[in-house]
Amino acid sequence: MYLHFGILYEAGAYAMWRNGLIPENWGPPWIWVLVVGPLVAGGVFVGLLRWQKPWFAGLIWLIGAGRLPTLIHGAFVTSDTGVLAPSFYLTALVVSVINLWMLARAAWDL
Repeated sequence: MYLHFGILYEAGAYAMWRNGLIPENWGPPWIWVLVVGPLVAGGVFVGLLRWQKPWFAGLIWLIGAGRLPTLIHGAFVTSDTGVLAPSFYLTALVVSVINLWMLARAAWDL
């Protein structure tokens, strides 16, 4: 399941990069999209598959839950619209909550 989430995350980051929406204050965006992103997604996938430890799934769950306030703000605060449409944030919110549900379920089963 996390592999699918990683692929969706990378596809979104790639689309944002191609449209010039990723800032360059931490280095060239292509490094983050094409190198760091796949390494992180692959590392989490392999870690969940190989170690199968509840603490690791819980750590990934906490990191994922940290995105929720920003996604909720972007989806529902219409007076503060940025470059991306609220539907982008709403879709990311739904996918993130499903991911958190699956991670919690995985940690419970371990």
